[in-house]
Amino acid sequence: MATLRELKGRIGSVASSEKITGAMKMISSAKMHKAEGALRQLRPYRDQVETIIGNLLASDAAFDSPLMTPRDTIGRVAVVVWGSDDGLCGAYNINIFKQLVARINGYREEFGDDVRVTVIPVGAKMAKAAAKIKGVDIQRPQGVDSKTTEVRDFTWMLRDGFLSGEFDRVDVLYMSYKSVSRQRLESAELLPVTTAAFAAVEGEVSAKPYIFEPSADAIFNKVLPMYLLAVVQDIFTENRASEQAARVMAMQSANDNAKKLHEQLQLEFNKLRQQAITTELLDILGGQVK
Repeated sequence: MATLRELKGRIGSVASSEKITGAMKMISSAKMHKAEGALRQLRPYRDQVETIIGNLLASDAAFDSPLMTPRDTIGRVAVVVWGSDDGLCGAYNINIFKQLVARINGYREEFGDDVRVTVIPVGAKMAKAAAKIKGVDIQRPQGVDSKTTEVRDFTWMLRDGFLSGEFDRVDVLYMSYKSVSRQRLESAELLPVTTAAFAAVEGEVSAKPYIFEPSADAIFNKVLPMYLLAVVQDIFTENRASEQAARVMAMQSANDNAKKLHEQLQLEFNKLRQQAITTELLDILGGQVK
């Protein structure tokens, strides 16, 4: 049985852990709200770009872009997977990693065992996990992490890899932020860009005659890279918000467990202390001197 001194030490340690997890929860919550604000600022820009492309698709104008040209055969696939740089966010990275493995197996079933899969991990934890997967190439871009602001350079790297033929297809895998308690794993095809990405917007656009200046093709090829950049920027921001939301929930769970343990230890301490007092009183009443 533990002594009073040992129990007092444990209670102090648990109390310290409770304070630490509470503070970390507050910090993660502040970062999450900051990422939420960034998401709200990004959405109008992306919506406007999608509306412009929707107007073009709804018109009878002719246009084309190499970013929308599918390959006849898929021999090289790149999958960009977002994770975190830091831990203490529960099963956040584990859930994404499991889906990544499932996606790689799906590529081999769909395109054959000879398909070459390149994993582009964003985040130190995801890079470490992806390195354990056999039979894939790992391409970790320099200077890019889950908090990067160099989104433009990263996006153009993916675009150039597709246009040069290094990749026949580029997919993205990330956690989409819905709320502090709900994040949903998303998997989508980034390149080539498909018209299905604008189906909802195109359906809302009324079919009106347009006069384009400059040409519709020139506008389309100027706006489409802007859309690509907006999508990647959106993913980076959603990843930051989802990571912090997962950390808030993990710290809340750790804080709750610390409180329960604190209460249990305090109860045990009080019982042991009461027992010691009772023993001393009996000794005094019995006339025993210690």
